[in-house]
Amino acid sequence: MNADSRRATPTLPGRLAVPAGVLAAVAAAFAYVGAVDPNEPGHYPVCPLLRYTGLYCPGCGGLRSAHAFVHGDLPAALHANALAVLGYLAFAALWTVWVVHAVRGRPLRIDPRPGLVWSLGALLLVFTVVRNLPFGGWLHP
Repeated sequence: MNADSRRATPTLPGRLAVPAGVLAAVAAAFAYVGAVDPNEPGHYPVCPLLRYTGLYCPGCGGLRSAHAFVHGDLPAALHANALAVLGYLAFAALWTVWVVHAVRGRPLRIDPRPGLVWSLGALLLVFTVVRNLPFGGWLHP
């Protein structure tokens, strides 16, 4: 008998423990941001890039976006940080795929191609640059 055959196959609750823990942590974070309004000063630290340079980083407005998203105000969430809303939706899709894989007993393997990684990086860069240009004012949080 080799070492691999002696390893017990995790039960369904065991396979779902980590995805459930991640979901609980994300839900707790969204619940906190939903309860503690980032639009009121003093609750969260100010973005250092914005404070010292006046430039919006790609994450600026993310807390306001999450707050609006929790309260079901999708237009306000998109206005605060459209890229963050795409991130919430991408997380939800990826988490769902992770759970389906866990239920089926297959490990989730994420191996993005370099083209995808570079494309996402370019999207982040373009978003950051455009939101800081005069014609990108509609992307300001």
